[in-house]
Amino acid sequence: MRKICLSLIVLLTCSQPFAQRTLEKAWESDSVTLKGPESATYDPKSNSIYVSSMNAGSIVRMDVNGRIIKSDWVTGLTSNKGLGFYNGLLYTAETAAVAVIDIDKATIIKRIPIEGAGMLNDLEVDAKGIVYVSDTRTSKVHRIENDKASVYLENIAGANGLMAVGDDLYVVGSASFQKVNANKEITKIGEGYENGLDGIVMLSKNEFILSNYRGMLYYVNADGNKQVLLDTRASRIMANDISYNSKTKTLYVPSFSSNRIIAYTVK
Repeated sequence: MRKICLSLIVLLTCSQPFAQRTLEKAWESDSVTLKGPESATYDPKSNSIYVSSMNAGSIVRMDVNGRIIKSDWVTGLTSNKGLGFYNGLLYTAETAAVAVIDIDKATIIKRIPIEGAGMLNDLEVDAKGIVYVSDTRTSKVHRIENDKASVYLENIAGANGLMAVGDDLYVVGSASFQKVNANKEITKIGEGYENGLDGIVMLSKNEFILSNYRGMLYYVNADGNKQVLLDTRASRIMANDISYNSKTKTLYVPSFSSNRIIAYTVK
């Protein structure tokens, strides 16, 4: 009888779902300053958050408690979305070009055009300074090196969220999540999500959170298992291009529809 009980305990232990995560709301910004916030990117160097206020064509800078530092930090952008930092520069994806901003001067210093772009969306800069930018409408990911753009990946339906880790590039499509290595070999991590995947962050080596702009946040393991952390679709609160502060375990979620940033502590 004892052997049977032990076997049952082992079976139940092995069949338990993967480690669970929860979110605890920390704060939300005002809904007056931001105009269609599409991307909120945490900068550890300045310990502040840069927000693409897409409908205003500007970037807003706020502190880690959601208070506005400068509402018009940079203006004159066009449909600006994803953001990425490298060596004193901030890159942001416009409709058909990547704008390059000198952070110290808060000035646009140049634009890098992307030939044939339909709607550039998320943007990531790797440790070598190579810029990757997704084009949702053409299902492509472009690569920029030394200010020269080329097509890096194709046929990724609804290409959107990007994250570079070492030589790997994690790519989120409208309903898929995959890893691409330096040889462009693709490993599927997950698929079958509801259409609308947007952003991606890494919690640890094998843990991720994905956002769906319709208003959902998923916790995902490297083996593809997923858990819905949050669903705000009924309230019409969107979840766009997210960012994560690993020191404080804070997730920053821009809501395009409600003109605010909502911060959650990841438990």
